[in-house]
Amino acid sequence: MTVGPPGLRVESVDVLVVGAGPAGSTAAEHLARAGHRVLVVEEHPKVGEPVQCAGLVSKRVLALAGSDSFVRTSVRGASVFGPSLRSISFRASEPRGYVIDRAALDVFLAEKAARAGAEIRTSTRFDRVVATSSSGVTVRLSGAPGGRSDVQARLVVGADGVASAVARAFRLRRPVEILPAFEAEFPRSPGDPDSVEVYLGRTIAPGLFGWWIPDGAGGARVGVAADADGTSARTYCGRLVERLARRFGRALGSPTAYIVSGIPIGALPATSGDRVLLVGDAAAQVKPLSGGGIFTGMRCAEIAGKVAHESLARDDLSRSALSAYDHAWRAELGEELRRALYLRRIFTRLNDAELDAVVEALRGAASEATIVAFGDIDFPTHVVRELLGRSPSLVRLLPKALGAWFSSGTYRIPEVEPGPLRK
Repeated sequence: MTVGPPGLRVESVDVLVVGAGPAGSTAAEHLARAGHRVLVVEEHPKVGEPVQCAGLVSKRVLALAGSDSFVRTSVRGASVFGPSLRSISFRASEPRGYVIDRAALDVFLAEKAARAGAEIRTSTRFDRVVATSSSGVTVRLSGAPGGRSDVQARLVVGADGVASAVARAFRLRRPVEILPAFEAEFPRSPGDPDSVEVYLGRTIAPGLFGWWIPDGAGGARVGVAADADGTSARTYCGRLVERLARRFGRALGSPTAYIVSGIPIGALPATSGDRVLLVGDAAAQVKPLSGGGIFTGMRCAEIAGKVAHESLARDDLSRSALSAYDHAWRAELGEELRRALYLRRIFTRLNDAELDAVVEALRGAASEATIVAFGDIDFPTHVVRELLGRSPSLVRLLPKALGAWFSSGTYRIPEVEPGPLRK
């Protein structure tokens, strides 16, 4: 540690990770385990608070985390409701998703990073880049005990969410679109505790969908993600709650908590630069058809950790060297995200009558069996491709979608090697 002008203490680290969410903590753990000095700064007083998402994940997330201790319940089925409330439902014999305590996941991963040797510092905000030199980049932190401080890092990892200050500081372009989301948690809610529900329609959630997710304790999480068209996501959520009350025949009661967030939609031209990598929502590594980003963020953070370790070992943190990260994560996940973004653009053009027609076209044993067999919340375009190939009526409704699938051949869904799960 040195003292630099104007009298601020300057500490040196190999890697500064900004943000202690799943992506940031995953990157920090891998780099600390590789022997690098890692500092993680989190602007909020507690890791995991405020909660940032609905918390429905696949088994891949449990494998990446190495634990299922944060799982509240599993779900085996789902129902998709069109604007007229006509629906298609499916149910699998085994769990197809897991409802988690998102705050507990964040804490678990931060603790893993700390056990690997990373330092976690809360109530500390990344402010700006102060200076760059041949030995690293110096950044200004604030809010920590003792006030401001400067940190010189050989590498900065931006895991600070959709409004990433790191991305702005390093002049990396932001997401094409940010979708507002609002969720209310209800302590008691009717409905199938083993299934999730999705609601489509321009009056409910234009641009994406609304959801009802059981919380494993008799309650539910009800939310929407919708285009910012002048109507707030909270208003859309209220409309969905009213529709659920009519469908269930009784009111859901008073919410106990709210979650407000933004979902980045659209690929960034680059998620790396000189001495910087972006991961998770900061890198817009989010599934455009669902808005989910825990799996993609954690997996990309693993890739970032590997590329960063190799670059640190060679002492080459240039844009050229770190671009290997961009190439690697896009090779694994980029095709799925590209196809999903293409499909979403088609989906957002459909009116309510057309959305109802899509749901109606999916009704029937053949489509339900296809969804059960091929459905994957991390790779949703896989089942869409199968449905398009098996449903002539769906093809007639979505002719523009065919080019995105049948012109480019098949592609492999990456596998995540499962590790032992800690309770």
